Amino acid sequence: MLTQRVMEEFHSHLSNGKCMLTIEAKDNEKSIESLDRGLTEYGCPHYRRRCRIRAPCCNEIFDCRHCHNEAKNDINVDPKLRHDIPRHQVEQVICSLCGTEQEVQQVCVNCGVCMGKYFCETCKLFDDDISKKQYHCGGCGICRIGGRDNFFHCYKCGCCYSILLKNSHPCVEGAMHHDCPVCFEFLFDSRNDVTVMPCGHTIHKHCLKEMRDHLQYACPLCSKSVCDMSKVWEKYDMEIAATPMPEPYQNIQVSILCNDCGKSSQVQFHIVAQKCSNCKSYNTRQTRG
Repeated sequence: MLTQRVMEEFHSHLSNGKCMLTIEAKDNEKSIESLDRGLTEYGCPHYRRRCRIRAPCCNEIFDCRHCHNEAKNDINVDPKLRHDIPRHQVEQVICSLCGTEQEVQQVCVNCGVCMGKYFCETCKLFDDDISKKQYHCGGCGICRIGGRDNFFHCYKCGCCYSILLKNSHPCVEGAMHHDCPVCFEFLFDSRNDVTVMPCGHTIHKHCLKEMRDHLQYACPLCSKSVCDMSKVWEKYDMEIAATPMPEPYQNIQVSILCNDCGKSSQVQFHIVAQKCSNCKSYNTRQTRG
């Protein structure tokens, strides 16, 4: 039998009963040392793990699904042949230590090594780096990182958000099931951090930073302001006050639509900007004039 110390170190059963760190070894003489052989010595830039996968779509062997997708969607590949791996359909894995091909499982049937300290039977995911605090979200249907206690699943948005946003985020139907509006990477299973803008639309954190670095402060999808712009609007007030319009233009009225509050109004035209009479934002567009 496995020692109590071994069982305590390798057993961490998650609530959905599908993702776990369990060792189901048939050889009762296996030890913690044999299970840990090759730890952190194998893998790819995406995962530290001790196995490779056979892709069910093309029957080729890759270190992980990301390696497959990068290779099969390369610009040099015929567009008709490009494809992503159906991750949940992976059935065969190859032990990196002994080369034995076998059905998806956590412990190699031949050499008894643990092929991934984190193992998800549903996603066919192996990872030796458990500092990521991986967990399987039943709502998303995939594994996420960051710790189950730190996130919640919003069923309207269709994704997991930080627990800090549980009672404050604006819900947008399927918010994560689209491409990033800047880099066009699909957000739902992106490996890069995603953030929610005040309007409820989602975007990569680094893409939002790039926007701000280039002085772009409006959501690319709905044009609402992505941060508190009150200090900027105060500067607009000062600029307009210091820039009087020539007399022929002083009484011209134009129709505007506010991108922030959605209200339409009639305001006095100014060459610098038009201020919303409802929310006092300068994030407006002229609709008639």
